[in-house]
Amino acid sequence: MGAKEAILPDDLARTVIDPHAYAEWDGLLDTFDHIRAKMPVAKIVPSEKGLFEPFWLVTRYDDVMRISKDNATFLNNPKPVVFSFNDAIEFSRAATGSNMLVDSLVVFDAPVHPKYRKLTQDWFMPRNLARIEDEVRALAMRTVDRMIEVGPDIDFISEVAGPYPLRVVMQILGVPPEDEPRMKMLTQQLFGGQDADLSGTGVKNMTPEQVVQLVAGAVSTFEDYFAKLAEDRRATPTQDVASVIANARVDGAPLPPRDMAGYYIIVATAGHDTTSASTAGAMQALARDPEQFARVREDRSLLPGIVEEAIRWTSPVQHFMRTAAEDVEIGGQQVRAGDWMMINYVAANHDPAQFDDPRRFDAARSPNRHLAFGAGAHQCLGLHLARLEMRILFETLLDRVAAVEPAGEAKRASSTFVGGLKTLPLRVTPA
Repeated sequence: MGAKEAILPDDLARTVIDPHAYAEWDGLLDTFDHIRAKMPVAKIVPSEKGLFEPFWLVTRYDDVMRISKDNATFLNNPKPVVFSFNDAIEFSRAATGSNMLVDSLVVFDAPVHPKYRKLTQDWFMPRNLARIEDEVRALAMRTVDRMIEVGPDIDFISEVAGPYPLRVVMQILGVPPEDEPRMKMLTQQLFGGQDADLSGTGVKNMTPEQVVQLVAGAVSTFEDYFAKLAEDRRATPTQDVASVIANARVDGAPLPPRDMAGYYIIVATAGHDTTSASTAGAMQALARDPEQFARVREDRSLLPGIVEEAIRWTSPVQHFMRTAAEDVEIGGQQVRAGDWMMINYVAANHDPAQFDDPRRFDAARSPNRHLAFGAGAHQCLGLHLARLEMRILFETLLDRVAAVEPAGEAKRASSTFVGGLKTLPLRVTPA
């Protein structure tokens, strides 16, 4: 028998679902440390009836890993795979017939998910990515050249961490450079709709439903754009991933238009925004620690550790939701079939039971089995691409930069789902 149902107090529950709390990083980590120690699996019940469906918050590394790997017991469907208020879910159902505005790989369960994932899995494996390494290196060189030209004082996000992974992903999708600003804006509206600076709107004065309408508009624009791109790639296929998606067949039939659009959108958006956040996290850590910067500049064998630790330390994808398919006990709590659950990667990746001194950025951390890419069947499809991009960028940057230091206050995005720094002022000293 499980223990008495642990209900998270209202003040802590509000922090977990408040996008602005995720902008105050140290305070957020303090909150998760407290929750993890006191009630590692706790139910969050809305203080206002009908605001959102109650859900279980899971904060311990071992529990999040268990749920991530057991895709038969813990489903991505039928409930939303990202935390949503009831008004937003109703809006999505009315607009699309689905709980989610975008139906993509992250939404599907077996048997659909493995069939869809297999379509592009080989494309994103290291052997195939080696074909584009020279192009990525050329992009990194142009990005660092631009950074030095603009410097010495720069915003690393706007000059490097934002445009570089965006260009890489747009290149593999076959999106021309002139369309990149549009893709960036739509991504920020999709993932940063809760942040006034990123969404480019008066979002702080919007209701949750209005924010969802903003996101829905971005999704619709994405769908129109990629429908035209797919039509072009069916007529004239190339070696890019856009052609793979456009011409894919599952069980002998082409992908339905909504599923195809969702495939493009997840590659186009998650493929750069998360890498941007991890890249910025690595640079922030190195700027704060001149000795570590000098060390990695002299010994490039440390670079893989820098990349991996940045991804853990930043945890750009901050949570996913799962739905229990059957009664199960987690962390001493009895979870019932149909219960909604939040697996929080920020909390799991800062669990001291798994990571010694988890708030410290440690390039030599080993082992570093973080959960920032997820685990199991839904592990991030683009993890090898993200590692490749970051490694090449820092190889290039370390060749050209002698020192880097903070030049102002870094600010983090207000977002419960995909998060990271939105500004990172630095002073760069060329080599």
